[in-house]
Amino acid sequence: MTQRFQSITPGVHLSEQVAEALSAEIRAGRPAAGEKLPTEAALVEQFAVSRTVVREAVSRLKSLGVVESRQGSGVFVRQAAFAPLNFDTRSAASMQAVVQMVEVRRALEAEVAALAAQRRSADQLKDIRLAMAALDDAVRAGGAGAEEDVNFHRAIAGAAQNPFLISTLDYLRQFLRGVTRVTRANEARRADFVRQVRDEHEAITRAIESGDALKARQAATRHMDNAIERIRQADPAFWEQEGVQLASALVSGAARP
Repeated sequence: MTQRFQSITPGVHLSEQVAEALSAEIRAGRPAAGEKLPTEAALVEQFAVSRTVVREAVSRLKSLGVVESRQGSGVFVRQAAFAPLNFDTRSAASMQAVVQMVEVRRALEAEVAALAAQRRSADQLKDIRLAMAALDDAVRAGGAGAEEDVNFHRAIAGAAQNPFLISTLDYLRQFLRGVTRVTRANEARRADFVRQVRDEHEAITRAIESGDALKARQAATRHMDNAIERIRQADPAFWEQEGVQLASALVSGAARP
């Protein structure tokens, strides 16, 4: 990878542009698996960006499992048995990107709810109810309840008792947490949205408690369908201000724990 890269367009997501350019070179085998990335100084010169931008870009590639640091040796392309899952970040700060991520959630959450209805234990049902109560408390305290919402759905995933599904959701949750922040922030702006979400969560929980897999799947699907509709009904001002700020973190936030 001795050639000069194409120039980077100035903007607020320079590190994402650098990460994408590096990823493209790595996918093309320049450098190949096991080979070393150019030094930080060389990347700064080639991309004509700051050291901070380069460090953020490399950090992102590390979080995605594309590269790894070796103490005292530098950063190397990882030997991977398969290509790591990645997302195109260029349209992350948009309503359509949020809708598409909720569609991903819909496909997974419906099956998770159905399995939870079939397999949940008494302790897991208690965990789901406790997570729901924590979400209610957060909303009553005036918060959006984004983290509590994530924890509620995580409790349902635990009740599904499928380690592969849980691992998949845990990986995706670093991206989906940003989606939840957007949807909850939008829903918190309207009392009717808050009531709808609470009712939908209750319907999912009751179906799981009753052991009705079909109803649980339908309730989870309905919840995600309605979430998409609520996104589309959001005040345009939301997307011009708070929404776009939260949506821009859908993928960049993945590097954070």
